[in-house]
Formats: sequence, structure tokens, C-alpha cells
Amino acid sequence: MLAGRRIILGVSGSIAAIEVPRVIRELIRHGADVRVVMSAEATRLVTPESLRFASGHPPILELTGDVEHVTWMGPGDKRADLLLIAPATANTISKIAHGIDDTPVTTFASVALGGHVPILLAPAMHGSMGQNPAVKANLEQLRAWGVEIIAPRREENEEKVPSPEEIAAAVLHRLARGPWAGRRVIVIGGASHEPIDDVRSITNESSGETAVALATQAHYRGALVSLWLGAASAPVPSFLSVIRWTSVEDLHRLVVRETASLVGADAVWIPAALADYTVKPRAEKIDSRRTPRLTLTLGPTPKILPEIRRRVSAPGIVVGFKLVSRQTPEKLRGLAQTLLEEVGLDAVVGNDRAVMGAAQAEVLLLRKDGRSHWIRGPKSEVAGRLLDELGRDLAYRSETGATRAGRARRRRPRR
Repeated sequence: MLAGRRIILGVSGSIAAIEVPRVIRELIRHGADVRVVMSAEATRLVTPESLRFASGHPPILELTGDVEHVTWMGPGDKRADLLLIAPATANTISKIAHGIDDTPVTTFASVALGGHVPILLAPAMHGSMGQNPAVKANLEQLRAWGVEIIAPRREENEEKVPSPEEIAAAVLHRLARGPWAGRRVIVIGGASHEPIDDVRSITNESSGETAVALATQAHYRGALVSLWLGAASAPVPSFLSVIRWTSVEDLHRLVVRETASLVGADAVWIPAALADYTVKPRAEKIDSRRTPRLTLTLGPTPKILPEIRRRVSAPGIVVGFKLVSRQTPEKLRGLAQTLLEEVGLDAVVGNDRAVMGAAQAEVLLLRKDGRSHWIRGPKSEVAGRLLDELGRDLAYRSETGATRAGRARRRRPRR
């Protein structure tokens, strides 16, 4: 996703600089061309040779008559797509905020600010230093100038540099091009828990992995993602915004409460494992010794998909998921088609229970215009391909909608 993108990585003098080779390799894994510029203090902590090995290019250690800062940050064929400073010390942050450029890193930042090259900073410092009013004010000043800050990990009274994966995710999001960039996306996933008493519940099997993969891949593609997550065991990246829910009724209340978010959404994906039945819960824990047999009377849960469909209007899309167990591909297609038509969805993703817990996925993508095909591969790759497929549809619908609106305006008679 970063193929053809040139990133200048500025390294300042924090002990977190020892993580930089891993950051470089993670960016290269996504296709980026990474060039490194180092302050003198950084070279005391990580050797230029190690960063040359990681990036494939010799780091810039001082500015010469080749005016490297202008070559990479100014106009011209070699202009970089992004300046990433990781780690960014309090000293480097404060110098950039006050226009001081006395190291190669801060000089690159000075030209980038004036030349409108996007800048990402990944701060790393002691926790008390991060709470210094001057440092906080300097970060706010940089934000006001359009510099984006990757939130540090706060552990052991330290503001530690984000992981290489988190930094790469921020770079992907900032440089994203394509139909999902800037779109508002809601992903609803995980399993519902229908309480029987204070400690027992009825649930469906779900790891939440598909929902997390969709939300992550949408973030990589530049979307503004909100993940509404029920019970899930899949780890959730720190860069995702998460709203938690428990039962289907709880999710229904969330849908009502967040109506404005749904109305403004460009896409809603719903791979949640929602219970079809619920029970009136007991007010306390049932004593199993006094109740050797327990009879539960189940009733239907609220239907969530129609509620969401009513709130999301074109050109926004709603994508449902249909899980079957031990069915033929033809039967899966028929059940997916029924769901699509009954709810009025834009697409349905069908899959069999056999893929639950597996590293690989095999899903059927069925659109409302009748187009369909199978997608197979690792779950993260399948999630990305689903987004790419329906992203093209969303872009087409947006373009045709804008064209129709323009024609309607031109047809209006003058008063």
C-alpha cells in the first residue's frame, strides 16, 4: 500500500532510537522507500551503519552542498511524500515548534513545514517531561500547523515510542489514496451475550477477528473508523476507536443513540455474531444446588440490520454477513441472497462456520446487482480485498450521485 511512496525518517536522540530498524523494516514491508536522517545525538544510540542496512540507503548525518533538506523536502522530482520523526524527543519537538533548525532532523522539519510536506511525529520521553507545560504547548502548536502526533504508549511513567506496527498504521492512514480516504466507516463485530443471570449468558461463537481485520484495513486505507465491538478475543490495535456493547438489546440501544453517526456513515459493515434468541434474566445468580434442572423460555431478539438500513441512506452502503454451517456453496448463495433482499442491503458476505478460528478465510461476496465471486486467503487479506471491491462501488455511486445532483441544479429554472 506504500509502493512508490518516499518517506524520510528523522531520528533524534532518544534511547527509543534502538527501535528504528524495526520501524524501517515495517514501512518497507508495506512497499515504502525509506531514507533516514539522523541527529548527532541519535548516532550515539544507534549506528548509522545499522540504519543503512535496514533501509538500503546511507543515512544523512549532516547537511552538505547537496542541500539534502531542500532536495527531499522542497519542490522537485525527489520530493518526499512524508517526513516521519520517530522517536521525537522533547528537545526536537520544541525546536521545531520555535523554528530552530540546528540539527539535520530539525532543518528537514523546517523546510517540510514551509513546503507543506506532511509531518508525523512519534514522541518518546519521560512521563514528567511529557507533562511539562512547555512541551504540551509546543505539541499543540505543531498540531495547529497540521503536524500529526502519533500517541505514545504510556507505561511505567514513560511516554514510550509507539510500536513499529502502530507507526506504520499512522503512515498508511496519512498517505492513503483511494475511495476510502476520509470516509466514515462503522464496523460492528464480536458476539452478543444474552444474560441468564448475573454470571451466565447465551452467546454465539465469535472471535471478532473479521471485524477487527476490517476496521484495521479500513484505517490503513484512510477511513475514519469506529469499531462497535461485542465479546471478542481478537486483539484490537490501539489506533482504533472502540465502542463496546454486550447484548443485542444493548446494541439496539447503541444504534438508536448513535443514529447521527449512522446517518453520516459512508459504510457500515456488520460481521457481528448476534443471538437470535434471548431470555428474561434472573436478578441474581441462580443457585445450581437448589435448581438441579433449569428451563429457559427463549424469545426473539430485536432485528438490528433493518434498523441500521433505515438509518444509512445512499450513497452510503450497508454490508451484512451470513454465517452458515455445513451447507453447500449453492445453499450459502441462496441464503445470502435472501438476507440481501429482505433487508435491502448493498452487499452480503457469506461464509461457512468451518473458517471460524482458522487462519484462512473463504467468503462469497454477493452484491445487490447480482454480481458475486469468492475471495480466499488470510483473513486480513480477505478483509482488504472486500474493502477494495466495495470501495470501487462506493466511489462510483458517489460520482454518479454528484453528477445527477449537478444536472438537477442545471435544470432548475431561473427566477
